[in-house]
Amino acid sequence: MSATGELKHVQEKNKSMLCIGLDLDRKKVPTNYATSIKGLFDFTMRIVEATSDIVCCYKPNVAFYEELGPDGFSLLEKIIAKIPDDLIVILDGKMGDIGNTAAHYASAAFERMGADWVTVNPYMGYDSIRPFLEYKDKGAFVLCLTSNPGSRDFQFLHVLNKPVYMYVAEKVAYWDKEQNLGLVVGATHPDQLTDIRKVSGEVPILIPGVGAQGGSLEQAVLSGTDNFRKPAIINVSRTVIYASADEDFDKAARAEVEKLNTLINALRAQNITQ
Repeated sequence: MSATGELKHVQEKNKSMLCIGLDLDRKKVPTNYATSIKGLFDFTMRIVEATSDIVCCYKPNVAFYEELGPDGFSLLEKIIAKIPDDLIVILDGKMGDIGNTAAHYASAAFERMGADWVTVNPYMGYDSIRPFLEYKDKGAFVLCLTSNPGSRDFQFLHVLNKPVYMYVAEKVAYWDKEQNLGLVVGATHPDQLTDIRKVSGEVPILIPGVGAQGGSLEQAVLSGTDNFRKPAIINVSRTVIYASADEDFDKAARAEVEKLNTLINALRAQNITQ
């Protein structure tokens, strides 16, 4: 099964298009878990155990683990190893370098760390992405239009009367021969998300920016899926894993995911009946 096919399968099985970002900020992790590597591991495992049947993916961001030094990399490996095999792990490193170096990034992500997908930067072109695509059953989400304000510095620039992000979307759709490429498009750009979805074929779109960054869940879901006709993933992080600072944080995380799933399923039902 292709990487995109596996993603669709997991979403159908768990009836969820939600991905939880495992961004471990020790300033926000409950105090009892924030002071040691073991505590951070236990905190993360409680989040995973509370939500693994109602999400499709987990997305650890490499920077939060790099900050912890060698122990952080060990922690990241252990967390990925403990995530159930029937779920998708997206290693968020926004990798992008020349071919030979990219090959080592790909090997580290897929072989050493055990990730299923990675995030990659397209700035250096196809040869920086190709090594990831050589893993036919793995996938790469390519940055297309990011949710941060600085996205306007380059991604919105027009080249021959078309913004750069549209060139990225079209190229990724063309490169997606093995159904193992996707796009990253921020929920903070709903109109552009609609345009990108129109030109990106069947590639899945990973959509951050819902919740704490101000993106609309409804607009992200409907635009990202073309009214539930194409695959998309809604990434949520802080609003879920830090839903409570007390000992009930895992229950609070599950409640938040259940609420979001309910909202999405209501949108799906409404769309089907129209």
